[in-house]
Amino acid sequence: MEVQETRVQTDRVLTIPNILSMARLVGVPVFLWLILWPEFGGPNCDLWALLVIVASGVSDYLDGKLARRWNQISSLGRILDPAADRLYILSTLVGLTWREILPLWLTIALLARELLLLVMVWVLDRHGFAPPQVNFLGKAATFNLMYAFPLLLLSDGSGWLASLAAIFGWAFAGWGTALYWWAGILYVVQVRRLISADAETD
Repeated sequence: MEVQETRVQTDRVLTIPNILSMARLVGVPVFLWLILWPEFGGPNCDLWALLVIVASGVSDYLDGKLARRWNQISSLGRILDPAADRLYILSTLVGLTWREILPLWLTIALLARELLLLVMVWVLDRHGFAPPQVNFLGKAATFNLMYAFPLLLLSDGSGWLASLAAIFGWAFAGWGTALYWWAGILYVVQVRRLISADAETD
């Protein structure tokens, strides 16, 4: 993983990519409410929760693609896009773990990687470096997890569809977790090299 710096091309706030990212952020509490409602005596809204997370995945693909195609890469977009990704992952982990669809060890493994990333961002900030643009490996990990979570939610039932969803859901979860940690470890290596190079130039 390389620490990539993509040049900001606009300072506008209300761009189509940014609006898509904002919509994804608004969808986070809606998704969590839908997935947890049955635990508090409400109706099962798993289908609606699936639609929300699928819409999030589509908008996640579109905001980056449109930002590059229309030269609308912005400082705000570089914050909103990864923030929406991580909040969706966090809310899904909370919901699926609460409902005992995800084992606690997997939730801890993914949250530990997020903590590692936060520490690295803090280290970069202390040395005057901005967080890098999200790269392909990190996006691949996120996409795997975003496929895994709706499938695992769908597996919380009976019948052939639930069984098939469980098989593919756990496959995506395994690959996503491995890629998530791989991206995190390579990120640590790149941050260390960046800080060392900066120290040598002082």
